[in-house]
Amino acid sequence: MAINNKKMRLDMLKVYVTMGFLLLFPLLLVGQDNKNRIDSLEAILLQKKISDSLKFEVLEELVNDQSLNPKVRLKNCFILVQLAKKNNNLYWYYKSNVWFGHIYKKIGDLDKALDNYLDAALHAQKLKDTKKEAIVYSAIGSLYKVHEEYGRALDFFNKSIALSRKVGDKKTLAITLNNSAQLYKMDGVYDSALLRFEEAGKIFDSLNYRKGLAYNLGNIGLLYAKQGNNLKSTENLQKAIQILNEIGHSYPIVTYELKLADLSFIKGDISKALDYAHHSLEIAEENDLKEQIRDASLKLSKLYAETKAYEKAYNYHKQFVIYLDSIRNEETIRNMADLRTEYQVAQKQAEVDLLQSKRQRQNIIFAAMIVVMMLLVFLVFLYYRNYKRKQALNMVITERKEEIEAQRDQLEMMNETKEKFLSIISHDLLGPVNSFKGLSTIMQASIEQQNVADLRHIHKLFNDSVENLSTLLTNLLDWSVTQQGAIPYNPEEINVAELVNELLHLFSNMALNKDINLSSTVGDKILVWADVNSLKTILRNLTSNAIKFTDQGGQITISAILHDDKVGIQVTDSGVGMAQEKIDELLAKDNFKRSSGTKGEKGVGLGLQLVKEFTEMNKGSMSIESTEEVGTKITVYLPVV
Repeated sequence: MAINNKKMRLDMLKVYVTMGFLLLFPLLLVGQDNKNRIDSLEAILLQKKISDSLKFEVLEELVNDQSLNPKVRLKNCFILVQLAKKNNNLYWYYKSNVWFGHIYKKIGDLDKALDNYLDAALHAQKLKDTKKEAIVYSAIGSLYKVHEEYGRALDFFNKSIALSRKVGDKKTLAITLNNSAQLYKMDGVYDSALLRFEEAGKIFDSLNYRKGLAYNLGNIGLLYAKQGNNLKSTENLQKAIQILNEIGHSYPIVTYELKLADLSFIKGDISKALDYAHHSLEIAEENDLKEQIRDASLKLSKLYAETKAYEKAYNYHKQFVIYLDSIRNEETIRNMADLRTEYQVAQKQAEVDLLQSKRQRQNIIFAAMIVVMMLLVFLVFLYYRNYKRKQALNMVITERKEEIEAQRDQLEMMNETKEKFLSIISHDLLGPVNSFKGLSTIMQASIEQQNVADLRHIHKLFNDSVENLSTLLTNLLDWSVTQQGAIPYNPEEINVAELVNELLHLFSNMALNKDINLSSTVGDKILVWADVNSLKTILRNLTSNAIKFTDQGGQITISAILHDDKVGIQVTDSGVGMAQEKIDELLAKDNFKRSSGTKGEKGVGLGLQLVKEFTEMNKGSMSIESTEEVGTKITVYLPVV
């Protein structure tokens, strides 16, 4: 009996093999050309003398071949990455990461897909290719949409839209507008959804992209249905179906015709509704679309119930239940069928051989253990996937935090610069104001002596001081207008003698008030390369401080020397001088310490710190020689022209 059973099983096996060969043979013939092409490409890669540029092209063909197993495509993608790394080729780094993302998304590993898309975006930025960056952002948005993280999805869609508009990439712009509009539709923001759908549709139409236009019209039709505008919904759905029939793309027609069946039923045209539902079911069955077969069966069941054709309604409802259970429990049903088959085999084998029955039970137990192990592996995979997702999201959050901190630091720097700029203005105004103070003292003495000639002279000096003050305020105002978050630096060729003569004129009254001899020995041909406004501030500070700390009847001389490849501008006074500790204190950063001059003149404490900072800004250096009760010589070295 056992021998007969064995022979029977062998005969059945031969029948199955023969039937399988007959079924697969036509498919093998169809796929033979593609297999030959793939074999040829792989043979090219095995050649020793082949350029890397040709390898890139061959690997691209293999990675893009949808007929290949995803694992094979991933293997070729890894080879491509190594080749890009060897050549330090950013373009192929970008492309390989995009392909990794597409393949991982197709096989359901969304976390790895997200990692690779983010890497692709970084490489697009390094390539400074805004179009590629927009394409990747659109892919990331679609990935977050699958994750059901709609806020993140919309953020990346909007980034893609902005960049696509910038570079004029109409196709990416239209596709992304369409995808983002679907998010608005899901969220119930119908006005925004409609605006984006309509803009995308115009672009698809201008590009003559028929498939995109068909989907767009279908989406608009479904949106109008949600808004209750059945007329416009019907018009757009019918236009979409017409285009899809023309291009031979039937998959979405199932959904659109089911919606048209609903709209026809609302209008009271049940016959038309039945036509739409039957045609929808026919397409779904042709393409083995189980979910659509389920939906079309339910629709027909309801429609026939309305027409009181209860037998047809019952039959279609029974078909709906079958496909509903099939979709929900397909895997469970298959496992149960396998267990039932194993049980029946075990029962028959028990009649033949008790030992073989025991072995089969052991096999069942072993299979159960494998199932348990697979479940454990699946749970570990879920944990790992969630971990990677959180890791990617944390990375995005960290980047946003770093951006905010950088903006905060920049704002603090701008505020600090503005405060310093106000201090500069205050410091530069002290000289002219002190000049007015001196003129006021001389004017009072002349009035008391009724010396009209001196008053006329003082009036002329007063007018000159007013003009100098006006010029100074104009310069400071012009400077402040051009100031944009940092002290401006615009170097040019400067005649030092002209600048010093202007300075002597500005401080003449201030020096006259203290009976100080203020003079210059700078030659007419001394030229430096510096920013004129900052150099004026340097010389005004040095001259103002020299007058401030020089006693009545003292001497201040401005001179210039050549030293290597620099010009040294010197301000020498016979003032009170200062110790080295005092110099270090004045040069200390952000240590604004006020001090009074020999006649009680006030300052803002900015002093030598500004001179040092502006000198360094002009690629120069500074030296200070000072002896208490003898005087001070400060030299500023600036580049020659």
